[in-house]
Amino acid sequence: MDWHSTACVLCACNCGIEIKLDGRRFERIRGDKAHPSSQGYTCEKPLRLDHYQNARDRLTHPLRRRPDGSFEQIDWDTAIREVAGGFAGVRDAYGGETIFYYGGGGQGNHLGGSYAGAFLRSLGARYRSNALAQEKTGLFWVSDQMLGAVTTGDLDHCEVALFVGKNPWQSHGVPRARPTLREIARDPRRSLIVIDPRRTETAELADIHLAVRPGTDAWLLAAMVAVVVQEDLIAHDWLAAHAVDVDEVVAALRRIPISEYAEISGVGEELIRTAARRIATASSVALHEDLGVQMSPHSTVTSYLDLLLVSLTGNIGRLGTNNPPIPLAPLVSFSHWGPKRDRVSPVAGARIISGLVPANVIAEEVLADHPRRYRAMLVETANPVHSVADSPRMREALEALDLLVVIDVAMTETARMADYVLPAPSQFEKWEATFFNLETPDNYFHLRRPVLGPPEGSDLLPEPEIHARLCEALGVVPDLTPLREALTTGGRAAFAAAFLQTLTDPGLAKIASVLLYRTLGPTLPHGAAAAASLWPLAHRLAAAHPDAVRRAGIEGEGPELGERLFDAILARPSGVVFSRDQEGDAMGRLGTPDKKIHLAIPELLSVVGDLGNGPATDPDFPYVLSAGERRAFTANTIFRDPAWRRRDAAGTLRICPADAERLGLAAGALARVTTRTGSVEVPVEINDGLQPGHVSLPNGLGLSYPGADGAPSVTGAAPNELTAAGDRDPYAGTPWHKHVPARVEAVAR
Repeated sequence: MDWHSTACVLCACNCGIEIKLDGRRFERIRGDKAHPSSQGYTCEKPLRLDHYQNARDRLTHPLRRRPDGSFEQIDWDTAIREVAGGFAGVRDAYGGETIFYYGGGGQGNHLGGSYAGAFLRSLGARYRSNALAQEKTGLFWVSDQMLGAVTTGDLDHCEVALFVGKNPWQSHGVPRARPTLREIARDPRRSLIVIDPRRTETAELADIHLAVRPGTDAWLLAAMVAVVVQEDLIAHDWLAAHAVDVDEVVAALRRIPISEYAEISGVGEELIRTAARRIATASSVALHEDLGVQMSPHSTVTSYLDLLLVSLTGNIGRLGTNNPPIPLAPLVSFSHWGPKRDRVSPVAGARIISGLVPANVIAEEVLADHPRRYRAMLVETANPVHSVADSPRMREALEALDLLVVIDVAMTETARMADYVLPAPSQFEKWEATFFNLETPDNYFHLRRPVLGPPEGSDLLPEPEIHARLCEALGVVPDLTPLREALTTGGRAAFAAAFLQTLTDPGLAKIASVLLYRTLGPTLPHGAAAAASLWPLAHRLAAAHPDAVRRAGIEGEGPELGERLFDAILARPSGVVFSRDQEGDAMGRLGTPDKKIHLAIPELLSVVGDLGNGPATDPDFPYVLSAGERRAFTANTIFRDPAWRRRDAAGTLRICPADAERLGLAAGALARVTTRTGSVEVPVEINDGLQPGHVSLPNGLGLSYPGADGAPSVTGAAPNELTAAGDRDPYAGTPWHKHVPARVEAVAR
């Protein structure tokens, strides 16, 4: 009992960890060997989680802004009544669609967000966004049209691992990242291929490092796909059985000038051909792309080329390749093959992908003189002032709102601008979970128990309770006695029948999660009321994939299987494997009507053959700045205390030796980095892993945090003081944080 099972909340892997307490302090942290995915592995970053748990800027009571801009403490009854009334007032005056929601959970706290929809639907709110709209929506859009599903690379069983714009040694994002990379690198039968401008830690291990010129990934990948076609290395028999539009795509790719595209990319043609041949002749290839390309020019086109590469070589739907996972709670919604089509935002007309408005248009949607502009925002467990492009513009937009309410753990940059701040427990003080469950062939879910209670003297409410109270304040929650009686007298079987009958009322269907929280929730063991929203998800998954659930060791038939899966989730503090794939199952999970890969996306295929002569350059801003590099001591910004960083405390500007010498910059000297949006002064780190003309700043810095004397100070550069909202992908609206035109100068002492 000295060690408490929980999980790291710093990246999408959410590795299992165990924490030993000394009072409220995290005395020791270690990997949880019982965790079904991480199996005891953890990197160095979660070992510092006490800096999150016991940070000085923790919120302890609900706050309301005074007319002079300061905050006053209020009680929860007042906060709930006024917040609900404020949103209802905006709805009544301008319509529910003018209420905007941002967030819903960071890397590890999605459970609370599963209740937010009840409050928003009750108000008639239609628009939302979160961090995925800054990263993954281009990939989502391409995957929807080609596959009707997203895929995950099976690194444990692949012969070739291909990383595009990804450095898992530091960013992780894949299970047991460092041991997995070492295993692949050391096995002479396997290969590691990395596409990245920088010689990263992952690239150092690679058999083939394609050091692409910054911003030219699309040219490089188009050349690689063209090699596969023009050397006739495509998987003809497999494609005949599993894909359509093959002839159309092959004809387009035959016209690509490989030598010309190779020259633009900065990678030798022969090395490109070697990499393409290795991929095409391997028994299995697992592809992972990440922010290095998803936040760069041509990001959606690059995602399309990635999927073409693995599709044309037959690396989808098999062991060791890219497979559609079986998620417990799907984070991605698809519309291309269903009755719904992509919507657009009301002011900018930006494409809404997977229900998400591009984050780069939020300020425009607020500040425009338009009858449907966003007038109120609910921000939950997110910090868009710091995380969304063009922070000055975002601050201007939030100031223009009629109402801004923030639910969070700490007094963030966004919370400081709010009309009301509603404090929630930390991720280790409540029941929590992540919905980033995208593994194959085994998939798992980890419902995390509280490690400790809220701080003494605080008045916090978990997010499910906040949303339930807001719904009740709106008057949309009915008398729940019949549902409670059905559960008490007939158990969950009778409750299920009564609950389904209740949902025939469209108004009550909107608040289904709150109804579960108030009825089923209190009956769950150990105070796990927040887990009530998982009950229908367990039943839906068991009904859709019963064989996969039973292969994972959960027994039962029909509704009994769903109940036993839900009970297993509740009972296992280190997580449970809930599905296990069988060879051949994955292709059946494609969302296309014919369960085949649709290779042609005409508007992207035409671009692939005519990419131009390379990214545009500006002599006034001759450098390419990667704003937000992940390093050994950077993580997501729940780490607000700068003392957590053991190295690179100030967040250095990395620059190659040749550029440093030309600019007269020595290690540790100050450099001024200027973009079209802003300017910062930062110390220099000379790093020979970068190409000339390419510089980088880390993510996670530039946060205001109180010192020991309570006075706030800012450490390092906030990347989005330098980025521009208009620099975004034309298809998905994702930002170009990894390709910011910049000027670098020495600062005279």
